[in-house]
Amino acid sequence: MNARPWPRPLQAGDRVQLAAASSALQGDAISRLEAGIAVLERWGLEVEPHRNLQRHWGYYAGTDPERLEDLQPNAPLVACMRGGWGSARLLERPLAAEEHWLLGFSDVTSLLWARQAAGLPGGIHGPMVTTLGAEPEWSQERLRALLFGEALPPLQGTVWNPGQAEGPCLAGNLTVATHLLGTPHLPDLSGAILLFEDIGEAPYRIDRMLSHWRLSGALQQIAGLGFGSFSDCEGDEDDARDPQHSFGLQAVLQERCGDLGIPVIADLPFGHRCGNAAIPIGRRARLDGERGQLLLL
Repeated sequence: MNARPWPRPLQAGDRVQLAAASSALQGDAISRLEAGIAVLERWGLEVEPHRNLQRHWGYYAGTDPERLEDLQPNAPLVACMRGGWGSARLLERPLAAEEHWLLGFSDVTSLLWARQAAGLPGGIHGPMVTTLGAEPEWSQERLRALLFGEALPPLQGTVWNPGQAEGPCLAGNLTVATHLLGTPHLPDLSGAILLFEDIGEAPYRIDRMLSHWRLSGALQQIAGLGFGSFSDCEGDEDDARDPQHSFGLQAVLQERCGDLGIPVIADLPFGHRCGNAAIPIGRRARLDGERGQLLLL
């Protein structure tokens, strides 16, 4: 999958570039940003101040050219500050091809997957700078170890379908990734370990998206499937009042993937809930449907 070598591991003294690629910073985002910067600085990294944290264009953190400029790497690590919406718009223009790490999740899935599709390794599906400070110690340490080139422990989940699979990891937000189907920004799915998370999507919408993956033939190409957290995805009050005429989240996920004949693991610790494990995009991994583990190789 990767046409180039991975970026070199970070070391103390390396610089971090802050990027606002999606929605504008609002509310308590500045204080959460400061908490995340403090974590990076504890690791010995030098975080460069962003040129304009108050920048916005409508609900975006600046115009498309301004946000794209944030992604032009001037440091070994480009760390996205928050998600929301907007990064997919930037794919209408060429992404920077220089070697560097790119960190983020949720809306940043567009950028991570597009770089992988272009043969540009170094994407990390992991905490934003505005969420890093609230992450538990084990999650912060996992990200540090990944960036600094150290070994990572396996992630533990719950077995839904048994079996063993090895392939390149593709972790991302289900909604964002679904909108890459049919575009040149979808990485090669052949033999991949596909890992999905999401937030705020009702079960019927998740059903619709997974059905799109099936109808396109994309889901039938993968070697293994893992689910992280699906926060606030259990449906509305009408579903709770009339459960006989609705499906819960778990029922939808299991029904849409249960006949694929591949290992499936749920409850992996990544996504919008606190405890968002860093996962390198494109790194070869083993999905162990006996032990319920995801192990980077």
